[in-house]
Amino acid sequence: MINLDIPLNQGCLAAIDIRIPERSILSPTKTAAVVGGNVITSQCITDVVFKALRACAASQACVNNLTFGRDPKIDPETGKTIPGFGYYETIAGGSGAGPTWHGESGVHVHMTNTRITDPEIFEKRYPVLLRQFSLRENSGGKGLHSGGEGVVREIEFLSPLQCSILSERRVYRPYGLEGGEDGQTGLNLWITKDTESGTERVVNIGGKNTVMKKTNDRIVVMTPGGGGLRGVFMLVRHFVAPFQSFGCLTRGWALAQWLKAVYDVTSSHGFFCRKGRQRAEE
Repeated sequence: MINLDIPLNQGCLAAIDIRIPERSILSPTKTAAVVGGNVITSQCITDVVFKALRACAASQACVNNLTFGRDPKIDPETGKTIPGFGYYETIAGGSGAGPTWHGESGVHVHMTNTRITDPEIFEKRYPVLLRQFSLRENSGGKGLHSGGEGVVREIEFLSPLQCSILSERRVYRPYGLEGGEDGQTGLNLWITKDTESGTERVVNIGGKNTVMKKTNDRIVVMTPGGGGLRGVFMLVRHFVAPFQSFGCLTRGWALAQWLKAVYDVTSSHGFFCRKGRQRAEE
């Protein structure tokens, strides 16, 4: 609402009166069972505020909290204590598109005070193998401005330990605005081997869970993409109508230019197959 960049400080909020109903999710009692207020709830609140102001489409609204570790234990052969450890990381996703921009891929949004561990350090310090860490293709919602892509992070555990995930947007998709597509929901998978048959099993562990991992078990975290803004075919309003209003162009000419623009936008965002695009370019 203020057309200036202002350094983040407490004084910015001096003119704002925040009123929160008591005994609500934003103002629970001291004995209420709550979790994730900083890393999930606050993210969703920010999305709601942006939607109310029509500022941008929804982002992943989650930091995809992943933790794993084990308690100290006594080595039965040597009698020495094997130290325990704990590890905590947050995983990036897609941001929502805005009126003049595409969403960013593989980023944190709304709260950005963490960095993920470098792969080399990660594998050296902990009994893990990072099998994949990449952008999640086609997870961002399509539109005149498309949402950013989420990521895929796959970790193999090289010793038994406990692993927990605390995440959101695994059921409800990050919404698009003004006809833009929703982003894809996230997905958390546990890949293990059946103890009897030895066959590989893939288990959807939901958005929030704790699992005891065996050696060579894997977890795959697919984070949500961002929502898109404005459906491609809203170009009728933004392109054809203004040209026709001049009165010197035929409707057919304006429509032909609009169809060309639609093709340019949709093909650049993957709506047409590669072979079809090659033929058009020829």
